[in-house]
Amino acid sequence: MIDVIVIGGGPSGLMAAIAAAEQKKKVVLIEKGSKLGKKLAISGGGRCNVTNRLSVDEIIKHIPGNGRFLYSPFTVYNNENIIEFFEGLGVALKEEDHGRMFPVSDRASDVVEALVKELKRLHVEIRLQTAVAKLLMDDEKILGVRLSDGTELLAKAVVVAVGGKAVPQTGSTGDGYPWAERAGHTVTELYPTEVPVTSKEPFIQSRELQGLALRDVAVSVLNKKGKAVITHQMDMLFTHFGVSGPAVLRCSQFVVKERKKNGGAPVQIRIQTLTEFNEETCLQYLNKLLKEDPKKAVKNVWKSVTSERWLLFLMDRAGIEPSVTAPEVSQEKIRHLAQELVGFTMDVHGTLPLEKAFVTGGGISVKEIEPKTMASKMKNGLFFCGEILDIHGYTGGYNITSALVTGRIAGMNAGALE
Repeated sequence: MIDVIVIGGGPSGLMAAIAAAEQKKKVVLIEKGSKLGKKLAISGGGRCNVTNRLSVDEIIKHIPGNGRFLYSPFTVYNNENIIEFFEGLGVALKEEDHGRMFPVSDRASDVVEALVKELKRLHVEIRLQTAVAKLLMDDEKILGVRLSDGTELLAKAVVVAVGGKAVPQTGSTGDGYPWAERAGHTVTELYPTEVPVTSKEPFIQSRELQGLALRDVAVSVLNKKGKAVITHQMDMLFTHFGVSGPAVLRCSQFVVKERKKNGGAPVQIRIQTLTEFNEETCLQYLNKLLKEDPKKAVKNVWKSVTSERWLLFLMDRAGIEPSVTAPEVSQEKIRHLAQELVGFTMDVHGTLPLEKAFVTGGGISVKEIEPKTMASKMKNGLFFCGEILDIHGYTGGYNITSALVTGRIAGMNAGALE
């Protein structure tokens, strides 16, 4: 008799299988792809950002999608435990900016190999290229799984760790949602998060800013009344279809939510290039620079203000010729430029599709999951963990922390069932 079946060989599934097998239980790990840990291997630009060292409160702040649900699981297992776990497997970690933890080797493959080695040490049976067709259950409890070739495997507990719908090339193609619904669970509406944003603005369509990166700017998503719903100060990038880069990825889910509220109309985003200034102080600053160099062409006077391509684009919007000198520019035009530098706004019209997102928003409602055990409240012996749950965070080690923590707890409790 199998004690625990874990479906899915991503971070939460690998962690669940290890936690269940540590209890000397017979564990079978089923993965439909040809390799384990595909998403782990490409995460963090191939370096694998395994977790984040910030405080629990900070981590939860960076998980805008139901992060509060994780307070309870974090009392059982948290980011510091993840660090100890990997160091115990021989993967030395180092801390980088914003608390992000990476393997010292900078190789995601080391993380995947350490997990696979641990599965083998614990005698977990790994079945690759094996697809699950459905969960077997009666009215009360889970009984096992039926594979797509018709084979039935019976077990005391089943852990579903099949991921969401983002990054489908790693195998997360949304298989688990219909299984969860059949077991009586609610799946909330799915939408892309951590995804590039699209725009039909003429300057985007003409690609004149394509490839331009802005460093450390404040990007805000505005609601119908022009109030900022969220602001992230990081780098961003103009693309041939819209905007991308870390600040935009973090803002993207708020674009999706605002468009839902306003019936799909365009949403405005604001880019504040000079984050230390408001319109008035920016105007004074631009004038001060002109006073210091009244004979120089204005574009050379202001070249320290921001990147040249962006400066020329904003000067053009303010109607300022790049080659003129200070006495030839009206205060009105300088004020217009100051406005653009602290409050440039543009319309965005949506995002790339869920398949192109880094993270899936929505999923199995966390109200139907026991936070201390990750057990289904609908079916005994059924556990869920990782991205299939309606929990999503920003990039930076937050989603993987959620996956590893929920996976660990699901596996511990699935393995404890008698």
